[in-house]
Amino acid sequence: MRDLLGKAVSMGLGFAVVSKEQAEKFVDELVKKGELNKAESEQFVDDLVRKGEEAQSTLEEKVRGYMRQALHEMNLTTKDDYVRLNQRIGELERRVAELEGKQPEAGQTLPPASS
Repeated sequence: MRDLLGKAVSMGLGFAVVSKEQAEKFVDELVKKGELNKAESEQFVDDLVRKGEEAQSTLEEKVRGYMRQALHEMNLTTKDDYVRLNQRIGELERRVAELEGKQPEAGQTLPPASS
């Protein structure tokens, strides 16, 4: 059974979340071919689904890591950086306007001073 599970995962079933229905269909075919007995089939379905979920999770983690690394190497501004810098610009604009004794121009709203 372990060898069969290894074959299923290496066939690519493990790289996508295998629905229970898909796994049951696959296992039913193995039972019909005599490669798996009925008693083992339920455990095999659970193992197949679990392995598929684990493989997908691992793949997603790797892809996220590669994406983070690529974005870091491209030296792009993150959303957090953008928000922080935008807030700082707003605060600086407010302070400049305050120092110059000016009111914001029509249509321009300055953010309130943050504490």
